[in-house]
Amino acid sequence: MSRRLISHSPDLQRLQNEGYDLELRGAHLLIKQVPYINPDGQIRYGTLVTALTLAGDRTTTPADHIVRFAGEAPCDRDGQALDKVINNSSDENLGGGLVVNHLLSNKPAVGYPDYHAKMTSYVRMISGPALARDATVTAMPFPVIENRDDESPFVYLDTASSRAGITAVSEKFLGNRVAIVGLGGTGSYVLDLVAKTPVAEIHLFDGDVFGQHNAFRAPGAATIEELKAQPFKVDYLARCYSALHRHVIPHQHTIGADTADEMRTMNFVFLTIDDSEAKRDIVAALERHAVDFIDTGMGLHLDDGAIAGILRVTKSTRHHRDHVHASNRIPFAAPQIDDQYGRNIQVADLNVLNAALAVVAWKKHLGFYRDLEREHFTTYTIDGNHLMNEDQTP
Repeated sequence: MSRRLISHSPDLQRLQNEGYDLELRGAHLLIKQVPYINPDGQIRYGTLVTALTLAGDRTTTPADHIVRFAGEAPCDRDGQALDKVINNSSDENLGGGLVVNHLLSNKPAVGYPDYHAKMTSYVRMISGPALARDATVTAMPFPVIENRDDESPFVYLDTASSRAGITAVSEKFLGNRVAIVGLGGTGSYVLDLVAKTPVAEIHLFDGDVFGQHNAFRAPGAATIEELKAQPFKVDYLARCYSALHRHVIPHQHTIGADTADEMRTMNFVFLTIDDSEAKRDIVAALERHAVDFIDTGMGLHLDDGAIAGILRVTKSTRHHRDHVHASNRIPFAAPQIDDQYGRNIQVADLNVLNAALAVVAWKKHLGFYRDLEREHFTTYTIDGNHLMNEDQTP
């Protein structure tokens, strides 16, 4: 109930987005870690408390102008109690283990329109002397907020979306089961981006171990001990990203002719493997089961001592698939001998870019981003910095 109340109440959501340490206890709102000066002239931290007026699962206009304070008597810079704010001082048990020590009263001429206006007004009054003494103290510590909603895929709350006001748009990811086939450079960065969306499940498919060369084209930094343990790529990355997303599911095998049908239950698949021949069976299975997917690729070569080439993103959906075969948008032939990427050339920045282009295309497909051209084939040419879209649908 508490997190739903915050998300449904713009004034409480704004307080959280601004970094205040909120707690909802019963019918009371607490703002903790509020700096103030005590009677000994020392900076201390206390808690402001107000009763909430609710209409169902959201706040309404505050019923009164008073708040309570847990802590010593808040004072000015000289250690004199703020008598213009403190109405009386006595311990009061509000229930649920909540004990306050002071009743504060500051009534504006027209009342407080919401709890953001009410509580930030009292924060300024209490914290002002402390900030004048030490400009580094703050009532906005941006605490880590654990996610106690078992139905959410996140271990902790997505405060980035709420601060940006895009929570409703992010709901387009809910319920989606996403697979990433191939957890090399590009695939690992696809995981990094997809894990930050509230999809229901992220399935990882790769039968290789996480080797030393992988550490140079994957997010984060693996330790020497982790490399020496030679974990499967999917296990290593699932362990890393399970700290954020609750449903990252590793599968310690590659996808090929005999396993491609495992993709039939997915809502979307990212193909990030450089085995072109294996792609033929995977693509056939995805088309057979009407699964939408994106295939990524790189064609890199050394040119006069520098790396040149093209990055590619091919999207195939149940509404538009002809271009994949008619225009040869996915290479199914064995790679050439002079395939620099196939020899694990270290191009982490290109892996990031290829992954980002693929994830943006997926998000446009879901309606998270506006899509004017509805392209299903995108290339980026390195030497000319050219981005090109083709295979648009009406």
